[in-house]
Amino acid sequence: MTVFTSHSPVTGEPVGEHPVHGPEEIGAAVDRAHAAARRWAACGWAGRRARLRTWKRSLARRMDEFAELISAETGKPVHDARAEVLLTVVHLDWAARNARRVLRRRRVPSGLLALHQRALLDRRPLGVVGVIGPWNYPLYTPMGSIGYALAAGNAVVFKPSELTAGVGELLSASFAQAVPDHPTLLQAVTGHGPAGEALARSGVDMVAFTGAPGTARKVAAVCAERLTPLLAECGGKDAVLVDASADLDAAADAIVWGAMANAGQTCAGVERVYAVASVHADLCERIVHRARALRPGADPEACYGPLTLPGQLATVERHTKEALAGGAHAAHGGPESIRPPYAHPIVLADVPEDSPAMREETFGPTVAVNAVRDLDEGVAHANAGSYALGAAVFTGSRRTGLALAARLNSGAVSVNSVLGFAAIPALPFGGSADSGHGRIHGPDGLRAFTAPQSVTIRRFRPPVDLTSFATSRRSAARTINLGRRLHT
Repeated sequence: MTVFTSHSPVTGEPVGEHPVHGPEEIGAAVDRAHAAARRWAACGWAGRRARLRTWKRSLARRMDEFAELISAETGKPVHDARAEVLLTVVHLDWAARNARRVLRRRRVPSGLLALHQRALLDRRPLGVVGVIGPWNYPLYTPMGSIGYALAAGNAVVFKPSELTAGVGELLSASFAQAVPDHPTLLQAVTGHGPAGEALARSGVDMVAFTGAPGTARKVAAVCAERLTPLLAECGGKDAVLVDASADLDAAADAIVWGAMANAGQTCAGVERVYAVASVHADLCERIVHRARALRPGADPEACYGPLTLPGQLATVERHTKEALAGGAHAAHGGPESIRPPYAHPIVLADVPEDSPAMREETFGPTVAVNAVRDLDEGVAHANAGSYALGAAVFTGSRRTGLALAARLNSGAVSVNSVLGFAAIPALPFGGSADSGHGRIHGPDGLRAFTAPQSVTIRRFRPPVDLTSFATSRRSAARTINLGRRLHT
């Protein structure tokens, strides 16, 4: 079998070798998953919960093993990778514990017209979910689909990014080791783009994809061939609004972390800031002060690592140069901050709104800080782009913060923090437009991997049965007229 090699983005040295799975191997994995899904369904809510929590405890015990591999394949510091594993464990635990409560069969009102029927709503697992994962958070992000899909009663075939194939293989192996009676419930298949295409075309019952909008459109086209449902999370260009009443130190601290953590390679990370003019200069100074203290590197004391995808350095450089050419000024850093494989922090100010740095996802340790007349203008700019994933608001008034959150198009908004929703498993996560569609996490994330089934049970013979030819026209007409009067 053909193999490919994953490499360290820091040194370029090989990290591991992985098979290039073709359509036949991927189809066989999906066939095994269909059989595994039937056995998994037979476990019932309690059996699935117990097994998933056993797996959760195993992941927690193996945190350092996972973190070391995540660090090796992505370049991020081990302490960041350990935090990623922790978030993964927290979400898996919530999904396992809450699946029955959210998805169990429930009675719904029948209404006067169908009083003789008992109405039940059931939610059934889809069967096999194909998950196509990213490289920036190679464990936490795909597990937002994998963990919730498993808790909902499905089997999963996981195609990790070719940059982080080892993490995907370790994840699949860890499940088989923790839950040995279901060894094919979670399987990893590896390869490049064609492997993802083959998975989408393989007969899975749903595809959950995380990646760039352009790739999502290609996956959607393949899914359309079989009308396979697609859940897509496609990144963002997240904005932060800063009011004059805000705690500027807290805002600057959160903005720098949101923009620079993980080398800026966070789909819901901070890329744009709109501060009211009266505090813009002060906020910029505080942001620059904190950005100057950051140092990328490969050692344990580094604040963040390299850009995992080498080609992303060119995007960061292009966005920076075009912003400066358009009239922006560099409050800190600039094109010279690109020193492969690292990008040092870049803070831009007064960036033209039509610049790529304000319209396209940069996905690097940069942030643009612009002044606005008022928060109304800030909301207008924040909503003007094609992405709608996350956002944040900093203000001295919670009421103002909630009012602004309601006006933002983003799927998730944090008030006086950034990315506050990431660590709360009960909250759904996802966006719209170029940020994709559908939700992971929370009750909505569990429901996303099920199909509703409506069930009615006839309780007694109604006085007038509108579903029988034996009912006289006169009786039926009288009943229908009575119903009309009730609704006019």
